[in-house]
Amino acid sequence: MAVKTLGANKLRSGLTMLGIIIGNASVIAMVAAGQAAQEFVTREFESLGTNVLFIAPGSAQRGPTAGIGRADTLTLADAEAIAAEVLAVAEVSPEKNQRLRVTYETAQTQANIIGTTPDYVPVRQISLAQGRFLSPVDSQSALPVAVLGSETAQTLFGKQNPIGQKIRVSNVRFTVVGVVASRGSTFGQNQDETVYVPIQVMVNQLTGQEVGKTSPTVQLIAASAREATSASAAQYQITNLLRLRHGLLNKEDDFVVQSQQDLLATAASITDILVQVLGYTAGISLLVGGIGIMNIMLVSVTERTQEIGLRKAIGAKGIDISVQFTIESIILAVIGGLIGIGVGVTSIGILTLTTPLSAGISLSAIAISFTVSGSTGLIFGLLPARRAAQLDPIVALRS
Repeated sequence: MAVKTLGANKLRSGLTMLGIIIGNASVIAMVAAGQAAQEFVTREFESLGTNVLFIAPGSAQRGPTAGIGRADTLTLADAEAIAAEVLAVAEVSPEKNQRLRVTYETAQTQANIIGTTPDYVPVRQISLAQGRFLSPVDSQSALPVAVLGSETAQTLFGKQNPIGQKIRVSNVRFTVVGVVASRGSTFGQNQDETVYVPIQVMVNQLTGQEVGKTSPTVQLIAASAREATSASAAQYQITNLLRLRHGLLNKEDDFVVQSQQDLLATAASITDILVQVLGYTAGISLLVGGIGIMNIMLVSVTERTQEIGLRKAIGAKGIDISVQFTIESIILAVIGGLIGIGVGVTSIGILTLTTPLSAGISLSAIAISFTVSGSTGLIFGLLPARRAAQLDPIVALRS
């Protein structure tokens, strides 16, 4: 009887279910998006290297790339001291970056020029597609050699082999000795639009030596701990060493040392809050859908006053009337919930295809949203059902 009654008002039933459909789909899609964002951020940090410590200049820095170039408190000598004196550190890679024009014959492009050392490979865990990376001889002799990012190599040389070719970076000639395999983007920065050169060449021929500095400044020092368990010890030792070198006995640090685990923990706390906010926001849609069911069922009680009076006059009890209207509410909520699950799962597929996020289907989110939608139909159907059950049959028939 409930199914027939709902089927007789298909448009109204469909509009009533719409709130539940949107609520279920929102919960499933938003929770999946939040979890995918967590995984994406974790992968981004892991792509920076394993057991890596990031030392950035300036006390206000937050992360490996934040605020680069705002302070000049770190120097190449600091990186060399860390490598020589901090026993918990395996490799140290200082970096000095600047975006410059790169040309080869008639082809040209803008690229991020990174002055660094051979230790950049093990610290950042990069791999080569062709040739080799910077060698100790390149660094010690300040040879004008360059290693290209995959996109820079493609833009300048196309299908031509770039190894051994001469390029110009701000009118300084470099010999290409290698090409780095594609690394994609990290936090919105394209890692393939790069050119790696020895840091001494970067200072001597591209950026110039800072006035009053006995050692070139660097914008970032990345260091890899010998083991995952020694990252905290390395962080502590680096902090003490730099405080001593910078004469910060009674002053605040003019640098920040962050481990990869620190960055992951910070990102995880932010994304956890994001997932909760998304879930609560989507849950409001379920609440709105439940209110819609209650409103429509109240209208239905008013419209079907004569039917209710007639049924009670021929022997139906209040519980019979109450159960009928409650079942109608639950059917609306359950069918809407099932359709909403389908819409939510479809939206997850669209999200995966159209964004960098790799969203997965959360069975717990599906179970919770479906349970809540069914409960919503039951709870919000009780008031109309109770009102219908309390109708006086004489008054109902007379109306």
